[in-house]
Amino acid sequence: MSNQASPAAHAGVPSLMAIVYLALAAGVSAMGMRVNDALLPQLSQLFGVPLSATAQVVSLYALAYGATQVLWGPVGDRFGKYRVVGIAVIGCALASAACALAEDFTQLRAMRVLAGALAAAIIPLAMAWIGDVVPYERRQPVLARFLIGQITGLAAGVWLGGVAADHFSWRMPYYTLTVLYGLAGVQLWLGARRLPRAPAPAAAPLAGMAAGFGQVLRQGWARRLLATVFLEGAFLFGPLAFVAAHLHTRLGVSLTVAGSLLMMYGAGGFVYALAARRLVAGLGEVGLARAGAVCLCLGLGTIAVAPMWLFGLLGSLLSGLGFYMMHNTLQVNATQMAPQARGAAVSIFAASFFLGQAAGVSLTGWLATRFGSGPAIAAGGVALLGVGLAFGQMLARRKAAG
Repeated sequence: MSNQASPAAHAGVPSLMAIVYLALAAGVSAMGMRVNDALLPQLSQLFGVPLSATAQVVSLYALAYGATQVLWGPVGDRFGKYRVVGIAVIGCALASAACALAEDFTQLRAMRVLAGALAAAIIPLAMAWIGDVVPYERRQPVLARFLIGQITGLAAGVWLGGVAADHFSWRMPYYTLTVLYGLAGVQLWLGARRLPRAPAPAAAPLAGMAAGFGQVLRQGWARRLLATVFLEGAFLFGPLAFVAAHLHTRLGVSLTVAGSLLMMYGAGGFVYALAARRLVAGLGEVGLARAGAVCLCLGLGTIAVAPMWLFGLLGSLLSGLGFYMMHNTLQVNATQMAPQARGAAVSIFAASFFLGQAAGVSLTGWLATRFGSGPAIAAGGVALLGVGLAFGQMLARRKAAG
């Protein structure tokens, strides 16, 4: 339960089950991120608040998730990333139970903030732990396989919210999250006991935090990566929060069907995860970033103008494939921003990503209110095309410079 890897890990072969347990936790965490997307129309009617205000259960969750990254990264560096992930998962189980028991929208919103702050430890510290134990040349395929858990959770979260909105209470998804977090937490606890122990770093926590963040932020390349992932989060996950409601309104399908169509976003991620090794070899990082940007633009654009459900399915598939092509390339570069303070580096990266999401949900809600959900979603696709192509150009210049 430490930052030190076993001999097998140093050889590039960390325990398969250790990765599986982290992927399970990441999947439940991702489910919690997106479970409210299809619930927004029901929550709006039930609590009597506008849809844009109801979206605060998404935006404030993302805000808390991003803001607390600056704490979790150094904590993971100090006390052991795998151990901290396990503790955070148990905390998320309790926070999800509190969400299920909320008596009004104010309480639900507050518990979502708490859940976001705790869930913030899971995926970034899991990524950082993988960065510690897997050599750089093998890291992208391993991260891609780890992301299968996150991909599954994202898709299942939207679907679960849609089913609950049509057939059950809005509380049902939170009870489900409570159980799943509890199961994942037990598995992490048992798995962590098999990891070798090592003494904690000698540096004081506050000193380590300041040094780690300073080491990252002094680098121009790191600052450019952080700006890129902020914009990616804003222009993708802002529109995604409104896709289920958009398809429900535009096509007249149930929220269950709308959530099911959005599950194809996860299928696009699976396509990437399974083909990651070949895609990396064939396209390289620059090609992945550019192709991902094009897929994202086409995907969101197709969803925005979808005349029938089949277009929603295709748009979701393209969006998922494009996101993981571009975002996994960003993630791999993030794990190498500051190898001596990888926990802090990945945490700042995740903070930028989720702060971008929080800003994006608010921006997209405003655009949807003024111009309609279709134009708001399409605008995100166009913006992502520019962000991805600019990122690809930055990578090309960096590689050309050696």
